[in-house]
Amino acid sequence: MKRRTFLATTAAACAVACSRSAESPYRTLSNDEAATLEAWCECLIPEDASPGARGAKVVRYIDTQLTGKYKRHRNRYAKVLAALDAEARRALGSNFAELGLPERNNLLAAFERGEQRAAFNMVLDHAMQGFYGNPRHGGNADYASWRMLGVPPAQVRGRLQYSIATPAGGPAGEGRS
Repeated sequence: MKRRTFLATTAAACAVACSRSAESPYRTLSNDEAATLEAWCECLIPEDASPGARGAKVVRYIDTQLTGKYKRHRNRYAKVLAALDAEARRALGSNFAELGLPERNNLLAAFERGEQRAAFNMVLDHAMQGFYGNPRHGGNADYASWRMLGVPPAQVRGRLQYSIATPAGGPAGEGRS
């Protein structure tokens, strides 16, 4: 690698690293985008006796995937989250994440029926993947949806198994050989 190429690459990497807020826990989403997306996902997968989208860390899954597999959707997420917030402020005078559940559901129903239908379906698909998928991908924290369904965690060869009854990750196979 030539020195100029190395310096240019290093400068670009530093610019990207410095552009993200140090206080943001997200890789690609801003704090406002993450708050809007979390409120949206909570409407799709609400908490009841079992954790919902927030408890399963669905937004963390989507944020992680936006750095890799779903990188091509990053701009689409930025646009649809901004549009949803703008519509909430126009119609109800507040950001989407600050609205009550009935108001959020009404706005999302309009989004689902309107021009944003494809974006709505994209977020729905990604939220479901984050909720029901394997926790190694960033969502389904503490096997939330698997515990809800009674599905035991998939066995991974060479790793200590964990019990569904102990979400903090206590060993399940005590006494097994």
